[in-house]
Amino acid sequence: MRIDVLTLFPEICEPYFSASILGRAQAGGRVRIRCHQLREYSLDPHRKVDDRPFGGGPGMVLMCQPVIDAVEAIERDGAEPATRVFLTPRGERLNHAVACELASAARLLIVAGHYEGFDERIFDVLRPREVSVGDYVLSGGEAAAMILVDAVVRQIPGVLGAADALDEESFVGGLLEYPQYTRPREYRGLSVPDVLLSGDHQRIERWRRDEAVRITARRRPDLLSPGE
Repeated sequence: MRIDVLTLFPEICEPYFSASILGRAQAGGRVRIRCHQLREYSLDPHRKVDDRPFGGGPGMVLMCQPVIDAVEAIERDGAEPATRVFLTPRGERLNHAVACELASAARLLIVAGHYEGFDERIFDVLRPREVSVGDYVLSGGEAAAMILVDAVVRQIPGVLGAADALDEESFVGGLLEYPQYTRPREYRGLSVPDVLLSGDHQRIERWRRDEAVRITARRRPDLLSPGE
């Protein structure tokens, strides 16, 4: 899979993409992640990419020319068709299903917004998929881009190593994850549940399922199916 990220601040994203699971995924050939500086595509002598909004108001708006030219130029650099994803507060909410769907694409071109957002004509021309990482506003789209890339890449087969590594994570199967424990068996008077030490795998699986339902019912009842 190839992922291109168009941003005003590639220096923010690149260290994250080079570390931990994302770094190993690239080293193992599972994914290629490239960051692109939006200013390099501006025709302005000063590499300007934003201007004041028509109609007045605070802040600045990203202009059509640099964004559209950048997206089209990046897409030409490669044979794979790109799924265009713009990170905007008004986009569809990023969740497990969206991450899995995007992970099936051959190539993603992710655009991180900034300032007060994009000239609306950019959406009219490029027709991207708009995605939001939550009901809040960030200073820029770089943090959102890192969240999206992380959520997508971990869904690519082989990235996490074990074939079943994703099977019991939160939101897989519609439930939050059950409690996890490791050594020591007792800490400050708190003990690991006996069932996890029993060696009875059927009991352990039942306990984990029951705990997942209990935690989901308490914290995210909206995720539960009727009857659970």
